[in-house]
Amino acid sequence: MQNRGLIKFFAIIFALVCVYQLSFTFAANGILNDAKAFAKGDSKKELQYLDSLKREKVFLGKTYKEVTDNQINKGLDLEGGLNVILQISVKDILKGLANETKNPAFNKALADAKVNQQGNQDFIDAFFDEADKANLKLADVDVFRNKNLDGVIKIGMTNKQVQPIIKLKVNESVESAFKVLRERIDQFGVTQPNIQLLGNSGRILVELPGAKDVDKIKKILQTSAQLEFWIAHTDSDAFGYLIEINEALKKTEIVKKEAPVKTTGIDSLLVDKADSSAVVNPLFDKLQPLSQQPVGSPVIGIAKVKDTALINSYFKRSDIKAMQPSNLTHSRFVWEKADEKNPEFTRLYLLKGDASGKPALSGDMITNTRAEADEFGKQGVSMNMNTYGTREWEKLTSKVAKEQGFIAIVMDNKVYSAPQVNEPITGGSSRISGSFTIEDAQDLTKILGAGKLPARAEIVQSELVGPSLGQEAINNGLISFVLGFSLVLLWMVVYYGKAGFYANLALLVNILFIFGALASFGAVLTLPGIAGIVLTIGMAVDANVIIFERAKEELDNGRTVQEATDYAFTWKGALSSIVDANVTTALTAIILLVFGTGPIKGFATTLLIGIITSVFTAVFVTRMILDYSLSRNEKLTFSTTLTKNWFKNLNFDFLGKKKITYTISAILVVLSIVSLVTKGLNPGIDFVGGRTYQVRFDKAVVSDDVTKDLSAVFGEAGAEVKKFGTDNQLKITTKYKVDEEGDGVDREVNEKLFEGLKKNLPANLTYEQFANLYDGKTVGILSSAKVTGTVSKDIKTNSLWAVMGSLLVVFIYLMVTFRKWQFGFAAVIAVTHDIIIVLGIFSFFYNFLPFNMELDQAFIAAILTVIGYSLNDTVIVFDRVREYLNYNSSPDFKGLVNKALNTTLSRTVNTSATTLVVLVSIFILGGETIRGFVFAILVGILVGTYSSLFVATPLMADAIGEEEGRKMAEFKKED
Repeated sequence: MQNRGLIKFFAIIFALVCVYQLSFTFAANGILNDAKAFAKGDSKKELQYLDSLKREKVFLGKTYKEVTDNQINKGLDLEGGLNVILQISVKDILKGLANETKNPAFNKALADAKVNQQGNQDFIDAFFDEADKANLKLADVDVFRNKNLDGVIKIGMTNKQVQPIIKLKVNESVESAFKVLRERIDQFGVTQPNIQLLGNSGRILVELPGAKDVDKIKKILQTSAQLEFWIAHTDSDAFGYLIEINEALKKTEIVKKEAPVKTTGIDSLLVDKADSSAVVNPLFDKLQPLSQQPVGSPVIGIAKVKDTALINSYFKRSDIKAMQPSNLTHSRFVWEKADEKNPEFTRLYLLKGDASGKPALSGDMITNTRAEADEFGKQGVSMNMNTYGTREWEKLTSKVAKEQGFIAIVMDNKVYSAPQVNEPITGGSSRISGSFTIEDAQDLTKILGAGKLPARAEIVQSELVGPSLGQEAINNGLISFVLGFSLVLLWMVVYYGKAGFYANLALLVNILFIFGALASFGAVLTLPGIAGIVLTIGMAVDANVIIFERAKEELDNGRTVQEATDYAFTWKGALSSIVDANVTTALTAIILLVFGTGPIKGFATTLLIGIITSVFTAVFVTRMILDYSLSRNEKLTFSTTLTKNWFKNLNFDFLGKKKITYTISAILVVLSIVSLVTKGLNPGIDFVGGRTYQVRFDKAVVSDDVTKDLSAVFGEAGAEVKKFGTDNQLKITTKYKVDEEGDGVDREVNEKLFEGLKKNLPANLTYEQFANLYDGKTVGILSSAKVTGTVSKDIKTNSLWAVMGSLLVVFIYLMVTFRKWQFGFAAVIAVTHDIIIVLGIFSFFYNFLPFNMELDQAFIAAILTVIGYSLNDTVIVFDRVREYLNYNSSPDFKGLVNKALNTTLSRTVNTSATTLVVLVSIFILGGETIRGFVFAILVGILVGTYSSLFVATPLMADAIGEEEGRKMAEFKKED
């Protein structure tokens, strides 16, 4: 092997990098276990413990936050938590841009766009289509040429000229909503939150691992961000109250003395420093006033960010609230917006509300904002108000200016700035100043430009997984993985002897590379992702099997072990087959990555990573180990006494049996189509919309009885109830209010579900215990999902494109690679045959088999996996046919094809058997949520193995024809 030293160097470096990356995962898990042990089941204490370490160096000079950023991210199905997709209402944004116009043609176009929007089509494009149909002029003064877009939309503009401007404005509004939501999720106390903009659809993905209070989080996510102007108290107003709070806390709080944030000389508040465990100053040890005496500043004090939750808990105590002096009635404490330049500390303000506790002025009056520097070059944000706002702003600033007071500008319950007002401000203009960079000022301008979320944010898709269910998934996935992997390792030694043992070493390196790559790329490991890893183990075995089978053939042809090994690793030997087989699988995985979402993306990611590492370890790592063995003159064997004569001298006439196999295939395809037409499939909520819940009880329940109870509360929407695994667990699906909008709808549905199930639940179980998540939960909702009708249309469209696209891409690849369209044609027909039969089996048996057989995104992922695997099998045979046609002159074309099938049969059986073994272990032990997904792959591999032998290859031979086949067989390519 050329460049052996260089390859060995890179392999070692890559292995060391993987070990380094994986060390963060082990370190993070250790710290998390310490937090759980410290908290003893109290999730708040656990989060406080972890928050306190975020900026502490805990491992290899890295802070806990840096450690968690570098660990393998677990998906919600393993970690537990909440995943939602928020749809920012583009319809509302357009209405706002049109200044809430009453133009009937405009409003009809909006309504029709919602009705006629096609799957995977953005709403704004649907609106433009409807506007064109109605001959609506977008540049009309009562549409978009108004004060909101003054100077941007000009008279005489065509619709095509206006459309990109409107799209830009809509995207800016969605980005504004995205920034607001990103800041909000910090309130949830979750580790590694994730928020992403999903293309130009106006949708925002929010993933909150470990989230517990689900109803509260959903409400916060959907609530608009309100810009507010508050009169700020000074530290003079609050100082006495803070001292009283501190004295009251001394009686109830025992704290460990810490170094103050900074020295201020408030010696009267400090006890003897030698007594580090004494009752000291519970409040002032955490919240440090700016000075020993009040200085008339709007800043009440400064504290570490990690201590804000504790300080807030003090302020919320009823006894503390009761001490509030009359001059502070209707006031509230608010922290400032986080400062990226000084992220460890934050400042506290005390804001004065009116009689109902509301701010002096809301941000609804803001008409435009702009980022600009003042005369000193200091960045800030200037704002202008409408007529009413201008008048009210002048009144407010006149009032505050008399006292030389301060006005706090607040958004999302965070103070952005609190400037002093020296004189009344007329003209409706104002400015927010602070420690802004140009980018900060621009970002704030976009956020303030909306004042609040620019439009309604509705949850159109959600998934909820409880931590208990996530831990079960980890346990099940780990057990199935270890068992399947162990069986593969054992089989390789039994079948290939010492060479099999060396291949196992390469497999272990492959596992290291896969997990190291997942950690390095920040990929998310999901339960389907674990299945993807197990599947890649089978594919890694496949690459080794191809190499070893080729080496055995060369040994039978009289070569030495060294010569046979060298030839097996050449392009003419095994490499071309390995590359072609893995490229076809990788193409389908890429398509799955593009069109899939959530856990399915995780499956595609691990599959792609696994394909790359499997090829590398089989081709290079196995080769290095074999070369090392041969250099030591070890007796290298590629078989054992038991298996050395298996599959030798086979001469089965595959093509001669094609009439029988064609008939069998035709019968199976026809039966499948009949079942699909007459009975159909069992579509999940991914394809038809709806809500689904996995609910566990403390006793066995009868699904028919539960169906009646839920039909009574859900009315016409009804409910479908099925046993899910054990007798005390149900999967409940309903379409009740799935497309209804409003932040309280989800809670209403959950409450009705609780009402309908109440008689089967423990008498002392509350709604909060039933609906929310917590560690150790064994009764109530363990997981739930929601998909609205709009999203389900998109999923159907994406699924169709994924399947059709994968078939087209593979056809083109095979046609180009084999330079004959017949190869691609036969492969695609055979794969289509496999898909129809798998669909038929799911259609016929979904009423009978005791596990989930719904048509959902996971099922589409399974279909694409079947496509990839079936093609993998077929390509191996086709590759051998091509080799025989290139290098063996013979008038017997069918004989060469049969020979190719017989010589690759050992590889076909070995690879299918090892893959099936690991999949069976997942099917049995992997848990209920993944069983249907794995069953589809299992059936697909069995059918795919059959079709590659008895459908694809005979079809290829028939498509080429006898005359063309004879010419191809008689031609011999020169070496």
